[in-house]
Order: sequence, then structure tokens, then C-alpha cells
Amino acid sequence: MLRLAADENFRYAIVRGLRRRNPSIDIVRIQDAGLTSADDPTVLEWAAQAGRVLLTHDVTTITSHAYERLRSGQRMPGIFQVTQTLSVAQVIDELLLVVECSLEGEWEGQIRYLPLR
Repeated sequence: MLRLAADENFRYAIVRGLRRRNPSIDIVRIQDAGLTSADDPTVLEWAAQAGRVLLTHDVTTITSHAYERLRSGQRMPGIFQVTQTLSVAQVIDELLLVVECSLEGEWEGQIRYLPLR
């Protein structure tokens, strides 16, 4: 099962819903990891070291930092950018499908957008 990290501004209702629907899901909020107010490069470095795919609503800055990591040959376990226009239920359904059907390392170096198409 994928290991996830929810960035600081990721909707907690989604995290809570994921945990309710699948109590064995491995998800850590950035603030619970002691990274409150950390900049994007720090969050990406932590996610890489922890082997966690990052969940974010940030489509403006995190992407450029992620591509910068990839260009410099650094590890980037993956990012799912979730638009805030989706309902909480739809995000939970899509993320559970991804988590339960993915292999560890499958999203390495990738940036994907929800909803998946």
C-alpha cells in the first residue's frame, strides 16, 4: 500500500475520510511531522526521505520545485495534485482506488492530477 503525506493546506476532511474508509491507510499530515510552515523544497525532501507520495491542493509552486528535484536527479516519490473543485467524497474515492491498487514506488517521479482521466 502507498504511504501518503498530506501537505499543510490539504483538506483535513479528506484525510479524515480516508482514515474512516480505510483505517489501515498510511497517511501523515505535514504538520504532524513537525513541518508546519515549512517551504516546498523542505516538504518535498522530507517526503522523499520518508518514501511518501505527497497530496496537495497547491498547483502553483510545489510543481516547479518537484520538477527541479527531478532535473537535479533527486528522489521524488510522487505528487497527487487535487483540485479543490472536487467533492470530498470524490477525492476520497479516487485516492482510495489509487492507494489500494498501486504498487510501492509506482508513482516515483510523477506528478498526477485528480480527478484521474
